[in-house]
Amino acid sequence: MPAKYTFFTPLELKPMGWLRRQLRLQADGLCGNLDRVWPDVRDSAWFGGEREGWERAPYWLDGFVPMAYLLEDEELIARANRCIDQILERQQPDGWICPVPPEQRRGYDLWAVLLIGKVLTHCYSCTRDERIPGALYRMMKNLHGQLRDGTVSLTRWGAYRWYEGFVALRLLRERGAEAWMDDLARLLAGGGMDYRRVEALWERPLNKWTFDTHIVNLCEMLRCEPLTCDMLGQEDRGLAEHFYRRLREFNGTAVGTFTGDECLSGISPTQGTELCAVVELMDSMEQLYAYTGNRVWAERLERVAFNALPAALTEDMWAHQYVQMVNQIDCTPFPGKSYFRTNNSEAHRYGLEPHFGCCTANFGQGWPKLALSAFLRAPDGVLGALPLPSRLCTEWKGTPVRITLTTDYPFRNHMHYRVEADGDTDMRLHVRIPSFARNLRVNGWDHGRRGELVRNGFRQGVTELEIDFDVDTVLETRPHGLRCLRRGSLVFSLPVEAECTRVEYVKHGVERKYPYCDYDYRGISDWNLAFAGREFRVEECGVSDIPFSQSHPPLRIHANLCHINWGLADGYETVCAPVPLSRRPLDAPTDRLLIPYGCARLRMTELPLV
Repeated sequence: MPAKYTFFTPLELKPMGWLRRQLRLQADGLCGNLDRVWPDVRDSAWFGGEREGWERAPYWLDGFVPMAYLLEDEELIARANRCIDQILERQQPDGWICPVPPEQRRGYDLWAVLLIGKVLTHCYSCTRDERIPGALYRMMKNLHGQLRDGTVSLTRWGAYRWYEGFVALRLLRERGAEAWMDDLARLLAGGGMDYRRVEALWERPLNKWTFDTHIVNLCEMLRCEPLTCDMLGQEDRGLAEHFYRRLREFNGTAVGTFTGDECLSGISPTQGTELCAVVELMDSMEQLYAYTGNRVWAERLERVAFNALPAALTEDMWAHQYVQMVNQIDCTPFPGKSYFRTNNSEAHRYGLEPHFGCCTANFGQGWPKLALSAFLRAPDGVLGALPLPSRLCTEWKGTPVRITLTTDYPFRNHMHYRVEADGDTDMRLHVRIPSFARNLRVNGWDHGRRGELVRNGFRQGVTELEIDFDVDTVLETRPHGLRCLRRGSLVFSLPVEAECTRVEYVKHGVERKYPYCDYDYRGISDWNLAFAGREFRVEECGVSDIPFSQSHPPLRIHANLCHINWGLADGYETVCAPVPLSRRPLDAPTDRLLIPYGCARLRMTELPLV
């Protein structure tokens, strides 16, 4: 089936308010400077250098290019365009585009071919550079010929991510379908992984590295059907929902992600979740919502984006974790054996390249693609999909229309829509209302409907809509008798105070130097607490220049907590036990402040109720 909604481009949709500030922090931080400080991008073979010529430079461009255009930053745009120029100029006469000589193509993992096709397609939506469709045509036709005659084949990462090639194929088919495109679609599907064969492996951690349980593969896999069904002539069987529920049951976290460090790690709140998995899960949910129109994907997306994404980054976005833990009381390297199942002892350190560099390059896609999901194009108008501060400039049947949404959501539940139409128009504005909203009010009047508001047409001039609603603060049940505190899409944590140490050094010829150095966060405050009641008081503090600031969080919740004998994980001094040793209160309850999960670098999120 065709997608219910489609995406606007960065030329039409711009972030505002706290979202723009978040993108500006990213531009001034690691993502905005990787091509200056990190050899794997700065000196990438994709740009004529001698460093890595596979996934890292394309990963970086996937976030850097839309970020530059969303911010309308001329200096960033010029750097992005130079990188695109260098990739296009190095395309071979036969269409091959990856930086590897002909004699090495046979063993080259085709994941990079599929990835650069997806990235250049996204770049085209930003730049409208007409060289890109031609380059993609030659690249994909070359891939078709080499797959057909056996010169190359889908193996390893390419076999597990085969569906990503359909992003470029879709653009090409829209510009003119040819028989070889359908044949390439069948070749990719026929040589790619069918995840139904391995889903039984997701029910328990294996403590070994496998493609079948690799967390990033699985988060990308969720978007397989939206990308491929129409081109393969298949019906959507709802596999994304089936796979999501199964992954959540056996590996779900309080913030809507799955544990995976790097492979599925079970249901414990002390296991890690890879940052690449966070942004790829967001990408899948964005596409699933656009494809199905099912608002459950939008709410799942909000939970991941407003909690897990900011939590894995320092406030200035110069450092990141490879894996985050829901209950995370310390982020210093383990002195002996790693606590993680398939990651090394420093994977939870905040730094330039903890454990492995894929997340260093890839995390930048998270915020820009979220910003591009604020408004979606509907068959009869526009959908306000995510209530993010944004401005949309578009046309409906030839009439210019501008929609501005002013809001501090998810920190406040107030939205101000301003619609400016240059003439009378029958454009409909749909506004998704979260399922947890109650006491919905529109322009001050009580509104009984939930799910979606619809405005049928607009007169020439300005129309304004004020939307308000309330949300409850609730204790959600988690496995092992633990609870997490949620208010709307925000999960709240007990912050653990940290002693932060800057760590500068050289490793494998790569310098870690301030501000792109590593940081050790050593927990120095008590964390062995439990909820001692169900009464909570919300304190609104205002959104600062750093939206997810620990020292100035936009919301705080007062809760009664008491100490318990929690205990440490066996053999570790810096990891709490997955489940408390005892739930008996050790003292009287006291008022404690909880802050949004995304604001806390160290935190306790899943606690018992005693």
